[in-house]
Amino acid sequence: MKAFELHAAGQTDVGRVRANNEDAFCLLPEQGLLAVADGMGGHASGEVASKMSMDLIRGYFADAGTGPPLQVGAYDEDRSELTNRLGSAVRLANMAVYEASESNAQWRGMGTTVVAALIRKNKLSIAHVGDSRLYLIRYGNIEQLTDDHSVVAEQVKRDLITREEANRSEIKNILTRALGTEAEVDVDLEEMTLLADDVLVLCSDGLSNMVSDDDILMVVLSTRDPALACQTLVKLANENGGRDNITVVVAYLANTGWLASFINFFRGRRR
Repeated sequence: MKAFELHAAGQTDVGRVRANNEDAFCLLPEQGLLAVADGMGGHASGEVASKMSMDLIRGYFADAGTGPPLQVGAYDEDRSELTNRLGSAVRLANMAVYEASESNAQWRGMGTTVVAALIRKNKLSIAHVGDSRLYLIRYGNIEQLTDDHSVVAEQVKRDLITREEANRSEIKNILTRALGTEAEVDVDLEEMTLLADDVLVLCSDGLSNMVSDDDILMVVLSTRDPALACQTLVKLANENGGRDNITVVVAYLANTGWLASFINFFRGRRR
């Protein structure tokens, strides 16, 4: 029995500067799957990479009931089976994008970011490559659950620059890790326990570079309608310049009863 009802929606927009949209997203509510991808590469190959990654991850879980789960890469004994399955799905997508780029000269060098969340009962699994983000909104606060795989993020970690300097940097879009650019990829895996009324926001940097965390929080808390929250966030990003493609997925976790809320209040914690 599910601990929560999942109310989720997504929206993607080309923005005000780019000629085409190289972002994509995936929603598979019956499987508790949410994902966002931000493609990169010339000749619209970024669009190919992001769509291919979302199709592969969606297919991995849509076909989950037809046989034993396919394990791709090493099994992480410190993570749950569900988290390992999500990691396998992302690694499988990496293999597909990389092989496609190697087989087609126009797609050579294409890649994509991926941030994916899998919700089962009150457990959240996260798999992440690149600088697309997953936020958790809980008790009126917003927290970024993923670390950006970018040059400036590494500089911030080493105290070489401040977060404010990173936000203004001309190289803030240079990634240190992406899906599909190498035969194998290091996928960040995390997991945690969710609480009733938590909200998850997945987005490409076209949103996070244009809309502050505080404004994301304000929009998400102003409604319980995920489609309206997505629409408002995309509109705000465009009003602030829309310098990149914008993609966002918002998921509200609704309590199914007072007992679940009571239990989650006392047991819920970050792993």
